[in-house]
Amino acid sequence: MTALTLPVVPLEGGLARYFREIWSFPVLDKEEEQMLALRWRDKGDTSAAHKLVTSHLRLVAKLAMRYRGYGLPLADLVSEGNIGLMKAVKKFDPDLGFRLSTYAMWWIKAAITEYILKSWSMVKLGTVASQKKLFFSLRKLKSRLNILDGSELTPDQARRISKAAGVSTDEVVNMNRRLAARDLSLNAPMSSNEDSGIEFQDALIDERANPERMVAEREEFDHRSALLRDAVQTLPERERHIFTERQLRDDPVTLEELGQAYGISRERVRQLEARALDKVQAVVKKAATEARLI
Repeated sequence: MTALTLPVVPLEGGLARYFREIWSFPVLDKEEEQMLALRWRDKGDTSAAHKLVTSHLRLVAKLAMRYRGYGLPLADLVSEGNIGLMKAVKKFDPDLGFRLSTYAMWWIKAAITEYILKSWSMVKLGTVASQKKLFFSLRKLKSRLNILDGSELTPDQARRISKAAGVSTDEVVNMNRRLAARDLSLNAPMSSNEDSGIEFQDALIDERANPERMVAEREEFDHRSALLRDAVQTLPERERHIFTERQLRDDPVTLEELGQAYGISRERVRQLEARALDKVQAVVKKAATEARLI
């Protein structure tokens, strides 16, 4: 995959031209994508892999734009995302029935976020999960609470965010100051040449999917959600409750809390959760296979 020739992401400026170039690659329909993926997996056809990658470069650009507020060059974010995309294509299994975009999205995001975390070099950020979560969710939480981005938080605002994020107010205040210190203006020039007239806002992309794709993705999501609901209903009551509380909630209940509720150890709760997860995955996979979804 490293031998694939892709449009070069410019180190400085020129991103608008790069975006125009990648938007010229055609979007593949499901049948063509399946055929190319099989050719790449079964025959090692690099031309097929190249088409799979280039047809999804715009997805990388869209996802990279979502992380443009962390003070890092957009070109670097796109480059890292492209690496994640190539890894996704290399590991993609067409027999599972998912679209490549659905699978690749996680690889692209992982590559970009890992690069951001390394570039920021925050103390303990690489080992503390709550800090990582706060780093990437703070702006969303501030927007939800109608708090102006880039501004200093009031004590009440810090408390509200800390409650929503499950971290201390000190962590919220410190993280907000770090982000504010490196906020990037959309009016900042994309090149070191300020006379170029090209600003970051000129590269903003409409992230809205076309109506046909939105409908198709919604139908696929609804179908898979129905499979999951049906699978969860096959579990015994206790396992179903543990699975729901641990896997399906935005704020999962702790093992200790569930152990206290059932009068069992944390380890026993973990075992029941793992068993329930295996059962659900098996039921979903069987149903999806029968429906030719995977």
